[in-house]
Amino acid sequence: MTHLLKNRWAKYLVQALAVALVIAGTVFYIAGQKSVTISVDGESRVVSTRADTVSAVLEQQDIALDERDEISADPSSDVVNNQTIDIKRNKSIQVTLDGTDRVVHTTGMTVADLVDELNLEEGSEVSLDESKDLSTVSNDIEIITPKDVTLVVDKKKTKVATTAQSVKELLDEQKISLGGDDEVNVKLDKDTEKDVETSTKIANGQQIEVIKVSIKTWDETRDIKFETKKVKDKKLEKGKTEVETKGEKGERELTLRQETRNGEKGEEEVLKSKVTKEPVAEVIKVGTKVEKKESSSSKSSSKSDNTTVSGVWNAIAKCESGGNWSINTGNGYYGGLQFNLGTWRAYGGSGLPSDASKAEQVRIAKKVQKAQGWGAWPACTSKLGLR
Repeated sequence: MTHLLKNRWAKYLVQALAVALVIAGTVFYIAGQKSVTISVDGESRVVSTRADTVSAVLEQQDIALDERDEISADPSSDVVNNQTIDIKRNKSIQVTLDGTDRVVHTTGMTVADLVDELNLEEGSEVSLDESKDLSTVSNDIEIITPKDVTLVVDKKKTKVATTAQSVKELLDEQKISLGGDDEVNVKLDKDTEKDVETSTKIANGQQIEVIKVSIKTWDETRDIKFETKKVKDKKLEKGKTEVETKGEKGERELTLRQETRNGEKGEEEVLKSKVTKEPVAEVIKVGTKVEKKESSSSKSSSKSDNTTVSGVWNAIAKCESGGNWSINTGNGYYGGLQFNLGTWRAYGGSGLPSDASKAEQVRIAKKVQKAQGWGAWPACTSKLGLR
């Protein structure tokens, strides 16, 4: 009986010891495990591991790192319980920046992250929504940075920051329309100004000038001035002139063109010219006939009278015209004795009195005085006491 009890207690002791060992082993195993959260590009999972280092945990989970990947913990560091390991994968993104293709390596998650990394100017234009996940991008991302240009329209300068790619896009953006004859000039830095096509690419620092051009063409008839020819006439007394042929203006039909640039009219350009009526030259006869000299006796007898008469007419001329026998002021009175044309021609004068010699003017004046008396020069003859 006693032996049986001893065997039973020995059996119980062995069983209890085995249970204790199992429990102790389990506790020891559990105590050696760590809970780790691994996040790859925002996708997280929780794993249990007995690995000692971060790299060992990643190896257990078949997670390989690229040299451009970004990890929140040093791969060689020890793993601690409840640790979070954040991994951001490198993404090779095809970017076209201001027309130049390039590959950008980024660990950013969205297009906005990429834009921040590139440190772009404010106002840059991006072809994709900035909230788009980079891991889903398959096409090139086109980015246009703003360019500072000077726009000149109607001589007024305006500073503009634009993402337009061409001159045409800029003009459309600024709601500037071009006429068929308008011109666009571009000056870049210190380069000389040159005409360009509206497809020309926009560059930083450009000055773009729009020249408003209008072209007018029309037909017009204009006069052709006639020439004046003087011919000597030995039958006409010297000092006298006489119109033999009256001059007539000719006519010319013209087709003209005029260009106006920014409101400033240019010179008229003759496109066509046709004479439809030839001018007629005016021919003026100039007398060359010289009267025969008087005999010495008759000359002597009349000398005193002529001297007296000449003195009177000189005095009247001085009063009437200041003694200027060729004066023509345009007031309708001519010569030293201030004839009007009606009186002059009525008493045998030809041409203009101002063109006639002093002797011719006195000759006509004598005829007038004989017919009308000194009253033909009322003010001056009264002043001189001749009436």
